[in-house]
Amino acid sequence: MTTRIPVRSRRQAMDWSLALVSQGIESTIDFSEEGGWGLIVSEPEYEHAVRTIEQYHRENRHWPWQRKISSQGILFDWSSLAWVFLIALFFWLSGEYPQMRDAGIMDGAAVSRGEWWRLFTAIFLHADIGHFAANATIGLVLLGLTMGHYGTGVGILAAYLAGAGGNVTTWLVFENHHSLGASGMVMGCVGLLAAQSVSFSRHPQAWKYAVGGLIGGTMLFILMGLSPGTDVLAHLGGFASGVLLGILLTLATRLLQNNAANVSAGLLFCGSVILTWWLALSGGK
Repeated sequence: MTTRIPVRSRRQAMDWSLALVSQGIESTIDFSEEGGWGLIVSEPEYEHAVRTIEQYHRENRHWPWQRKISSQGILFDWSSLAWVFLIALFFWLSGEYPQMRDAGIMDGAAVSRGEWWRLFTAIFLHADIGHFAANATIGLVLLGLTMGHYGTGVGILAAYLAGAGGNVTTWLVFENHHSLGASGMVMGCVGLLAAQSVSFSRHPQAWKYAVGGLIGGTMLFILMGLSPGTDVLAHLGGFASGVLLGILLTLATRLLQNNAANVSAGLLFCGSVILTWWLALSGGK
């Protein structure tokens, strides 16, 4: 005997299914014209399934900056505006104090000498107003969607690490490479958003959603990340890092998508920004 749990959307069905699987509860995603989306679970496990979903909701309550932007349950986190203000502050400061750019720019040779913090500080520097405006506007949208899906703190930390991954890629390939800008982080968001379609559910259609999402993300990367005159290698490294981090986060959904994890990740992001810039401006002392 089975029981059906009604669900608002396919996205919610996928999320609830993952939550149930993490507790050893088998479920099947079901759709009908009359009843819409739902989850089919065995009758003996129904009460356990409902309690698991309620616990999942308590751990994943969205804070006021997150807003639903579609009937499919897609969330946009307006906290991404804080990131825009942050890179705007660094853009202004680097214009007033040119030594900041010298201290924080991505310099492969300097990284090889031990100045690893440049992999992170370069994300906050931009060459001119056009460079800054492009990353700020596109980044606002993509980072907002990333934070909406993965959580505010987890999302921005993952995107930040993906951006650093883009700089690591250029350093490994071209040791004397110089670059700056948040475009690797922006492409990291594209990779993270593409990876959200990957599911480790046993649902027979799960692989189709995963392939479709990854293909869509790759096409968006090609459209945005391979423009002539841009740092294509950093873009590629950021995108690939984003996909990898997104898959890892999908594996750890129950662990990471909760308030404690997001607060911890947010504090880690802030601490990393402060530490790397302190090292940059103090010469590593």
